[in-house]
Amino acid sequence: MFGISQIQKHRKNLIILPAIAAFAGLVAYQNREQTDRSWGIYKADAASTSYSALDQINTSNVNRLHPAWTHSYTDMKDGSRAGSSECNPIIVDDVMYTTSAKHWAYAINAQTGEQLWAFDPFDGAEGGGVSRGVTYWEDGERSAAPDKRIFFTGGDNLFALDARTGKPITTFGENGRVSMNAGLRDDPATISVIPTSPGIVYKDLLIMGAEVSELYGAQPGYIRAYNCRSGKLEWTFHTIPLPGEPGYETWPKDAYKYAGGVNDWAGMSLDTRRGIVFLALGSPSYDFYGADRKGNNLYGNSVVALDATTGKYIWHYQLVHHDLWDYDLPAPPNLVTVHRDGKQVDAVAQVTKHGFVFVFNRETGEPLFPIEERKVPASRIPGEVTSPTQPFPVKPKPFARQWMTEADLTHYTDAGHDSIVKKFRSMRYEGLFTPPDLKGTLMLPGSRGGAEWGGAAYDPASTVLFVKSNDSPEIQSMKKVDPEQEAKDQTVYDQGKTLYMTYCVACHGKDKNGDEPNYPSLIGLRNRMTREAALDKIKKGGGKMPAFASAIKGKEKGIIAFLYDRPQNSAKVTKQETGQTQKGADKYLNLTAYGHFRDPQGNPALRPPWGTLNAINLSTGDYEWQIPLGNDEKRQENGAPETGQEGSAGPIVTAGGLVFISGTQDRKFRAFDKKTGKLVWQTTLPGVANATACTYMSGGKQYVALSVGGTKENPSGSVMAFRLP
Repeated sequence: MFGISQIQKHRKNLIILPAIAAFAGLVAYQNREQTDRSWGIYKADAASTSYSALDQINTSNVNRLHPAWTHSYTDMKDGSRAGSSECNPIIVDDVMYTTSAKHWAYAINAQTGEQLWAFDPFDGAEGGGVSRGVTYWEDGERSAAPDKRIFFTGGDNLFALDARTGKPITTFGENGRVSMNAGLRDDPATISVIPTSPGIVYKDLLIMGAEVSELYGAQPGYIRAYNCRSGKLEWTFHTIPLPGEPGYETWPKDAYKYAGGVNDWAGMSLDTRRGIVFLALGSPSYDFYGADRKGNNLYGNSVVALDATTGKYIWHYQLVHHDLWDYDLPAPPNLVTVHRDGKQVDAVAQVTKHGFVFVFNRETGEPLFPIEERKVPASRIPGEVTSPTQPFPVKPKPFARQWMTEADLTHYTDAGHDSIVKKFRSMRYEGLFTPPDLKGTLMLPGSRGGAEWGGAAYDPASTVLFVKSNDSPEIQSMKKVDPEQEAKDQTVYDQGKTLYMTYCVACHGKDKNGDEPNYPSLIGLRNRMTREAALDKIKKGGGKMPAFASAIKGKEKGIIAFLYDRPQNSAKVTKQETGQTQKGADKYLNLTAYGHFRDPQGNPALRPPWGTLNAINLSTGDYEWQIPLGNDEKRQENGAPETGQEGSAGPIVTAGGLVFISGTQDRKFRAFDKKTGKLVWQTTLPGVANATACTYMSGGKQYVALSVGGTKENPSGSVMAFRLP
C-alpha cells in the first residue's frame, strides 16, 4: 500500500479529499467481507435488466423516501457550462464507483457519500463528454488481497485503476492506459474514438464498443476485447465485414476501406452461462445519405450474438436495412426469459428509436413474434438506393407514435399554427421510413424518438418490460454540398461560417444561441474555452456532438475564426485552406439533423404526449399500461393530462413493486407502481438527472441513487442517494 506522499509522487492526478480520512476509509473497506453487489454492473447486471431483487423500499413505504446524502463533484471551474449527467453508478462492497460530466472517475462511500478517491484522466487538461459509467473486475481468486480494478474511458483512452486507491495499474497497457484509436482501420494518430458507455467483462476479457463520427470519413465501429490483466487486444469483430467474412456481400466491394459507423455506442449484454455477448449496433455513416454504401449494410442496425471468448459470429438480425434515419439501436439488448406454449424461453429483447420491441430466441436468433418485411417509400435523391422493404414486428405494437396528420399539429397561436401547417404540407411525408428528400422530409419518430440510451428495464417475475419513449418529430433538409466551390473567393471567416451552417446550425442555431440544455449556446465562447480547447473538442467530439476532424480538415482556421473573430478581421482563404474532397463522390448533408419540428415561437409542432412510460408483457406481446411521463406546466392545457416530456434516462424496476425513473426536464425523480403505472412518490432534484438510477444495500438500508446534472451554482453536478428513515 502506498503512503500519501508516495501516491502524490508517483501519480499527481490522484486526488484524496480529505487525504488521511479517506485513505483510512479505503483500508477499512478492503478488510470488510463482501457485501451487496446487486448493482455491480452497468444497468444492474450482465443481462442489462435494470432489475433489483431488493424490496426493503416498496409500494407501502416509498412515500417516506428522503435524501440520505449528496456528493457534489468539484472538477469543473466556476462559470463553466453546467455538465450533463448520464452515468449509472455501480456499487461493489459498499463502494460506489461513478463518473462526472468531465469524465473523472470517483469512488464514494455508498453509505455516507464521502469521497474516497477521484481520478483525472486528462491530468489537469480540459476534458469532458458523455460518460455513462465504469466496469468492475477482480481476479476471481479469494486471496487476502485480490486484484480489483475499475475500467473506464477518458477521452480516447481506456484506463485500468486500482479499485481501492484509484491509482493506475501500470502493468495494464502503457502505464495504465490503452489507446482506443489503436486497432481500427486508420492511423491512430489521425483519429479519435471516444467510447461513451462502459464495456462488459467476461472472465478475464473486457469487451468494448465505441463512439465514432456519424459523418463522412468516420471510422468503423469494430468490437474489441482486451485482456483485463495486461490490456492486450485479444480479439476484434469487424462490424463492417472484410472480404471473406459473413455480410461482406451486403456492401460495395471496397466499402470496408472507407465506410464507417456500425458501432456499439450504447452498451452490450452478456449471457454468462452460454458465453455469448449481444451487441446493439448503430447505423452506417453518413447517417442520411448512402450512395457510397449501396446494399443492406450488415451489421448496421443489427442485434448481433458473438462468442464472448473468441469474438466469433453466432447470429444476427438486422432491424433497419440501409439506414438513412439515424435509427441506431440505442440501448443494450435486454436478456429476458418469457413464457411461450407452457415453456420458459430465454430470449433477447431489443428496443429501438423508431418505437419497436423485437424479441428473439437467445440461442438461435429466431423471432418469437412474427416480423414482416413491408414495402416502404423509395428515395428520389440522385445516387441513393433505398431498401424496398423494412422489418415490422407484428407484436408488440409500437410504443412510439409512427404517424401524424394535420390534426396532430399544435395550435398555440393562429400564426404559429398556420406556420407549421404550411411547413407540414410542403414536406415529403409518407409515414415511417419516408427517406430524406431535397424537398424536405418529416421524420416520426425522429432520431431522438422512441427509446433512447437509457433503454428498458425487465421484471422477471411478471415478464414485463418497462421502456421510456419520446415522441419527437424532426425535419430532414437535404442539400448537395461542394466544399471546394463554396470556398472560392471566401475569407477565412466566411469559410468557417460555411462550415458552421453546414454542420453545426441544426444544433447550435443560426445565431449560435443553442438549444439548452441539450445544445449549448456558443455566444461568449471566448470567455469559457481557449481556441485550442475548442478546436480539440470540434475534432474529437463529445456528448451528443460527433467528431468533425474529417469535415474540417484543412479548414481549422476557418471554423475557429467564425467562432472567435469578427468578419472584418479575416483574411482571404488560400488554396491550401480549401480542404480536400473525394473526386467524383457526391455528398449530401442533412442541414437540420437532430432539430425539433416547432412553431416560430419554439412550441412543439406535435400534440402531446411528448414522452411516455410503457409496460409491455413480453410473454404475450400486450401492453399492461402506458402513461405520460413528465409535464410541461406552461404548455399543459386546462384539465388535460400531463404533457409528457422528452428524456434519455431509462427506468429501473425492483422486487418492491416499483419503477424508478428520472430524465425529464421538469427535474422530477419519480416512482410508479409497476403493476398499475400509478405514481406513488416523486421529488424535485436540483438539476436535470439525465441518468438511469441504481439501488443497493448498505449498512442494512436500501438506497436509491442517481447522477444529477450540473447547475449554474454547481456546474459539476452531483450524486444523490435516498433511503427510508
